[in-house]
Amino acid sequence: MMELNRDIYIDNSESFAPVIGYNLSFTSSNTKTHRIVNQYTVTELSERYLNILWDDGSHKYNVRLFLGEINEILKGERFSGFSQEMLDRIIGSLRERNNSNATINRKMAALSKLLRKAYKMGDIFSLPEFIRQKERAGLIRFLELEEEARLFAAIKKRCENSYRLAVFLVDSGCRLGEAIGLTWNDLQDHRVTFWLTKSNRSRTVPLTKRARKACKIPVERHKGPFSMLTQVEFRAVWNDAKYEVGLGTDTQVVPHILRHTCASRLVRGGIDIRRVQMWLGHQTLQMTMRYAHLATNDLDSCVKVLEIR
Repeated sequence: MMELNRDIYIDNSESFAPVIGYNLSFTSSNTKTHRIVNQYTVTELSERYLNILWDDGSHKYNVRLFLGEINEILKGERFSGFSQEMLDRIIGSLRERNNSNATINRKMAALSKLLRKAYKMGDIFSLPEFIRQKERAGLIRFLELEEEARLFAAIKKRCENSYRLAVFLVDSGCRLGEAIGLTWNDLQDHRVTFWLTKSNRSRTVPLTKRARKACKIPVERHKGPFSMLTQVEFRAVWNDAKYEVGLGTDTQVVPHILRHTCASRLVRGGIDIRRVQMWLGHQTLQMTMRYAHLATNDLDSCVKVLEIR
């Protein structure tokens, strides 16, 4: 609730005319105390709450970029209430920059989380309505065995550690950051536990013989089996290798394709979708259902019913 508090000041000049001043304040829905309205930019709110709302990691890094881009679109505009017009302006600009609906949703999720925190803390007094954009079910690209063999051979020729990591990624289905962040204690009894995950939920999966072999290196001074690598270094080797084997123009052949490949092999191998969800560590079954169409064996029995005799 917005209020105008009128204060009367006496001017001691000869005219003795009263001077009326105003203080703009509001009462938030969560507190009955009056607060002086300040104005902030998205960047200023981000600096205040980023470390509180998001854990360290690649997701936090992406959120920082998202919020920085939004602040740039708003041209550093200061606000005490975030209007629907401002939100529409941001979404329109992102569309002009060829952002997909899925990308827009991720960026709006970050902005919504930040603004809700600012509203709860009394920094701003109004929020817009965030409506999720409709996302198309995109094509999921995965590597065939022949493609994997060619790509991995090119990677191995360049960097043995990157080759080990690629093998581990495709057989475990984990994310690149999850693998690089592993410590030796995370590997126990032919199983691996991922603690640093995107969902902040740990998961433990068994390892294939090939994945176990990929982890067998001298401990030396390394914190984990792949800690000697960075994501930037691995991606550089990956990109060089994929150009060598003729996959350079395929924009979907990125390291994350190994996670898709693992999931697709599980589904095509007859593993039920619920267990695939547990293996990948998806928070919702909807995420895993993207691979359900690959379970074509489940439909074979339908043919017998439809066969014309």
